Amino acid sequence: MKKITDFLVIGSGLAGLMYALKVSKYGKVTVITKSKITDTNTNKAQGGIASVNNKPDSYEKHVQDTLIAGDGLCDEQVVRKVITEGPDMIKELIDIGAMFDKNSDGTYNLGREGGHSENRIFHHKDDTGAEIQRAVTEEVLKNKNIDVYEDFFAVDLITQHHLGYTLIRNKSDIECYGAYVLNLDTQEVERILSKVTFIATGGLGNIYDITTNPQVATGDGIAMAYRAKALITYMEFVQFHPTALYNKKERPSFLITEALRGFGAKLKNKSGEEFMHKYDERKELAPRDIVARAIDTEMKISGDEYVCLDASHLDTEEVKAHFPNIYKKCLTIDIDITKNMIPVAPAAHYLVGGIKVDTEGRTSIKHLYAAGECSSTGLHGANRLASNSLLEALVFADKAAETSSKLIKDISIQEEIPEWQDEGTTHPEEMVLITQEFRELQQIMTSYVGIVRSNLRLERALSRLEIIYRETKILYDHSKVSKEICQLRNSINIAYLIIKMAKKRKESRGLHYTLDYPEKGKIL
Repeated sequence: MKKITDFLVIGSGLAGLMYALKVSKYGKVTVITKSKITDTNTNKAQGGIASVNNKPDSYEKHVQDTLIAGDGLCDEQVVRKVITEGPDMIKELIDIGAMFDKNSDGTYNLGREGGHSENRIFHHKDDTGAEIQRAVTEEVLKNKNIDVYEDFFAVDLITQHHLGYTLIRNKSDIECYGAYVLNLDTQEVERILSKVTFIATGGLGNIYDITTNPQVATGDGIAMAYRAKALITYMEFVQFHPTALYNKKERPSFLITEALRGFGAKLKNKSGEEFMHKYDERKELAPRDIVARAIDTEMKISGDEYVCLDASHLDTEEVKAHFPNIYKKCLTIDIDITKNMIPVAPAAHYLVGGIKVDTEGRTSIKHLYAAGECSSTGLHGANRLASNSLLEALVFADKAAETSSKLIKDISIQEEIPEWQDEGTTHPEEMVLITQEFRELQQIMTSYVGIVRSNLRLERALSRLEIIYRETKILYDHSKVSKEICQLRNSINIAYLIIKMAKKRKESRGLHYTLDYPEKGKIL
């Protein structure tokens, strides 16, 4: 089966849906998502969106906070672009219908998180992402020029290789014509042909055993772009959120927003002793990489599986009002956060690297754009400053829409795309093997490619990954295509990229810390 559209959007988080809304004025838009439209990392975001709103804050303060967190690898031009355009993007969200908390005098109640020198976080209690997802989703679903296909899994991008071109001399000559997509209802692979393709597939947290990400976060968009020969960068920088709720019975881990620390909660060991002063003068408000490593160190010293976050000294009613979902969630495991300390541990949370894009959201492949967590824009450098990610998604979706919509009239649909060749069969045993391989991959990444790394750990991870790769290739080549085997293939690609780029960086910088090179070196 073949579908034709002007704009193909892969992913339904903030970047994908905002892009869809903007380009819908210029052509037909098709949005596909491998689960439901709201099953996204955006929907899980608790903290909010960082943007300068009023004095004493300023663009320059936000710029410097971002550059400091990025540890020398931010593209300052991009940083200034995103931050100065931020207020207009926030206004667009508000105009769409997103509601942010206000004070009694009508001004916005701005929060503060680690690494920020001022209160500048727009938020909706402790479920900001869900509020943003609601508003944008409602706007998309009522737009007659946008078709949304849930349970459609993108298998591979379509390029000249699918037209029989085995040799393309320059990567810059590669063009994207859409994607092969698995209809999860029919289990058939369809061709969606487009003039422009926009990847907004989010993150990769589920290649780790402990993560705050929803199960759909397996790095699919980055893996597809990698196989299509797009430029991928900074994959070694995986951010671990310092404070996920420690609860072995639950996956993904429930996020305890950094805003709670910004509100005054203290990190303590199980004996009730504060420890952040030993690692950074900013204590609980240090950037996430520092806080995560501090917690990891404390856990290794004590042998405990978690530390504690204490909010019991804060005003009870204010804690309940500002963090109602955290309060309710913790009560389900018999923890009253106004009286008891919260057990927390780091969890894989956000990828800083991804598909390399320019300031307009263009990838190295013609007619292929990307934004959101799957992209690498230069904003975050070696470490993302808290609550800058949703802002980045808004700005780059806007720039990509502005640029691609101007080109649409000059791009032709490539209709001579062959159907997907899928003659394999599937047996129940194959599904068992896929599940086992995926669990082994998660254990490898958690054990050897986590917060603290070493040459030995990375070599061990790579050797074990190569075995899984060979076994999975045999399965993929001889089995009928399925969501499960495609996710495993993608996750192996992603794990390989993280390990290879981590091995290449002979220094410790930002989110990449290695025992063999504990000092910063020259910027690579």
